[in-house]
Amino acid sequence: MGAVEITLGIIIMVFSVLLIAMVLLQSGKDKRLSGTIAGAAETFFAKGKSKTRDKILARVTTVLAFVLVVLAVVFFIYLYATK
Repeated sequence: MGAVEITLGIIIMVFSVLLIAMVLLQSGKDKRLSGTIAGAAETFFAKGKSKTRDKILARVTTVLAFVLVVLAVVFFIYLYATK
């Protein structure tokens, strides 16, 4: 196993961990409904801030997933081409 394979493997692992972290940082879609039923009240400003944060996390998650797929395909093509 060469240095290129190790480097690409490490990069893929880092992007995988980042993607998992981004998914875990997002609030669930059911949270708003259960918060309403439980009586949790949010202020006007906190509600907008939460939506903005979720929107940013969703975009970052999408970009990380796309980059991870591209890296996996590049890694597969590289491994297939070197055999």
